[in-house]
Amino acid sequence: MKHVDIVVIGGGPAGMAAALEARRCGVKNVLIIERDKELGGILQQCIHNGFGLHVFGEELTGPEYAWRFEQQVKSEGIEYMLNTMVLEVTPGRVVTAVNSTDGLVHIKAGAVVLCMGCRERTRGALNIPGTRPAGILTAGAAQRFVNMEGYLPGKKIVILGSGDIGMIMARRLTLEGAQVKMVCEIMPQSKGLIRNKVQCLDDFGIPLRLRCTVVRIHGKDRLEGVTVAYVDEDRKPIPETMEYVECDTLLLSVGLIPENELSREAGIAIDPSTGGPYVSKNMETSVEGIFACGNVVHVHDLVDNVTTESYIAGRAAAEYVLGIKKG
Repeated sequence: MKHVDIVVIGGGPAGMAAALEARRCGVKNVLIIERDKELGGILQQCIHNGFGLHVFGEELTGPEYAWRFEQQVKSEGIEYMLNTMVLEVTPGRVVTAVNSTDGLVHIKAGAVVLCMGCRERTRGALNIPGTRPAGILTAGAAQRFVNMEGYLPGKKIVILGSGDIGMIMARRLTLEGAQVKMVCEIMPQSKGLIRNKVQCLDDFGIPLRLRCTVVRIHGKDRLEGVTVAYVDEDRKPIPETMEYVECDTLLLSVGLIPENELSREAGIAIDPSTGGPYVSKNMETSVEGIFACGNVVHVHDLVDNVTTESYIAGRAAAEYVLGIKKG
């Protein structure tokens, strides 16, 4: 079994910031475990700007923001494992992970910092009636296809949900030559930042239909169209407003959920209002020696706020480990 002072699970903006702060506080043996092929997390696919105004005092793209922290991690000599999936974290802070090089590995940590981020709600969470054709995916999946893999998911797009990722992808797909027919939002107001509504929808003439949702999916092998309808005060579809919209792709931007399967298995108490763990002012969870920060605690609007919060968690984890060593 490998012994490490601090294990940071997740190599995104939260994980890198927490690891860097722990190192600055005097903890030498810090390990970042990342399941993707490179550090940076979700920022690697967020090629739009708007990051770093608070932390760096300038506007950066997601990859630029991630690169700055990645360079700091490398310059500090912080160890990290890529392409590695964490399978379990025990209350005793034993981390079990697996990769194709080392196989199954067990790591005993003095402290653990959870930085797994969040995931998107999928069609299964919405219960939209209809068939199961190709062409239905989350906005984040489409963002990765377009920005990192070089694939255009479709030509005629309908977006359900006005979250930030959905509105940003409306603009991105338009720039790539696709026709974004509309963005439907079941609530009476947009759920994303105002700047994204203005810059991504208004500036490109993409209609935002409020109090509107998708009520049926059509198509066998490939999506052929959707039926949309306006909803009443109880969010029930109004039958006389139903309209068929031809499209080959439906993007879902209907909310983010903190990624906390590992947290639950570790016996950490989860706050039902946020979907993340209960944490103290020092970002310590209900299990001693296990800390959490970033979108795994609650979904943040700005990555700069994730970084600030992660510094607190990294500092607290370092103080915990150093306190144990001092007896």
